[in-house]
Amino acid sequence: MQQRHTNPSTLQPLVEKLVYRSELSAEDRAAIMALPFTLRMMERGQFIVRERELARNSCVMLSGYSVRSKIVATGDRQIVAIHMKGEVVDLQNSLLEVADHSVQMLTPGKVAMIPREEILRLTRARPNVAHAMWIDTLVDASIFREWIANVGRRDARTRIAHVLCEFAVRLRLAGLGHDTGYELPMTQDQLADATGLTSVHVNRTIKALEKEGLIERPNPRAIRIGDWRTLAEVGDFDSQYLHLREGDAALQ
Repeated sequence: MQQRHTNPSTLQPLVEKLVYRSELSAEDRAAIMALPFTLRMMERGQFIVRERELARNSCVMLSGYSVRSKIVATGDRQIVAIHMKGEVVDLQNSLLEVADHSVQMLTPGKVAMIPREEILRLTRARPNVAHAMWIDTLVDASIFREWIANVGRRDARTRIAHVLCEFAVRLRLAGLGHDTGYELPMTQDQLADATGLTSVHVNRTIKALEKEGLIERPNPRAIRIGDWRTLAEVGDFDSQYLHLREGDAALQ
C-alpha cells in the first residue's frame, strides 16, 4: 500500500540520523523535511528494490527492518547489511541508478520513498546536506568492511558475539533498545545468511554464549547481555567503525 504524503514531520527520523554526525542549519533541516515522498507500508519479505532494477527512489526507513543482500550462483543468499529506523537504505542509488544488490524487508514496516532526482536537487542546492549524506554513506561503507572481516576472518563464536554487540549499540542509538537489552531483529536463519554459517551452527553458538552467561534470552528473540566487556572481547568488537559521537561509545 502506498500513499502520497506531504507531512514534513514524517522525515524527522532522517534529519535526526544526519545531524548525529553533521551540523545542519534550521534551513537545511527544513529543506530535508520538505522533500516530496511516497509513504509505503511494506510486508515482510517485500522487495524495496531488486538487483539490476533501475532505482528511481531512495528509501528512508520509518519503522521495521530491511536488509541488503546478494544471491550467488548456487541460489544462496548473503546478507551484507541491516537497516533500521532513520536510515537511508539506498542513498547510493541516487547516483548509481541501477541497483547492484537487492533490498528486502526483514519485517513489516513503513518507508518513505523519495525520488532520486529530488535527492540530487537538494544536495546541489544545500552543500551541508550533501556533506551529511556523504558522511552517512561513508559510515555505511565502514560497517560493510567490518561485516566482510567478520565473515572472512572470525570464527563462528566471534562472528555471532560481534553481531550481537553491534546490534546492542545500533539499536540503542536508534531508540529501539535500552542498555544491554533488545529484541533480536533477525531470526537464526537470517543470522546464518549474515554470518556465513548454517542456522544449526548459529543456534548452537547462541546457546553456548548463553550457557557461558554472556547473554540471557528471556524468550527466543530477546537478548540481554549479561557481561558486556567479556562479550565484546569474545566478539573482537571495537565500536570505532560505527563512528559514534564522543560520549556514545560502546556500552560499558
